[in-house]
Amino acid sequence: MSLPNVSAKTFSLSAIIVGYLLIDDLTASEQNALGNWLMLTAQVLCTNAFYKQVEKERSEKVSATISNEEGIVMLQKMVDALTQEIEQLKAKH
Repeated sequence: MSLPNVSAKTFSLSAIIVGYLLIDDLTASEQNALGNWLMLTAQVLCTNAFYKQVEKERSEKVSATISNEEGIVMLQKMVDALTQEIEQLKAKH
């Protein structure tokens, strides 16, 4: 399912219009039941979207950690090579 490609104001306005159209055809109890159902649906969507953001952030942290570890390994190799070069220079003198 895909959301319509409209502005945020138009998208919000459509919800207002649908809400007002439903008011006349429903009793107060039906409006309450439908409103609660819609709020529950919205909470499920919000919870799912939030958790997807958490998963993405965790994945990005793991990638950053891997990159940092690779960088540390590379720097350690450079330090080792420089140390070896220094030792060779000292041995010549």
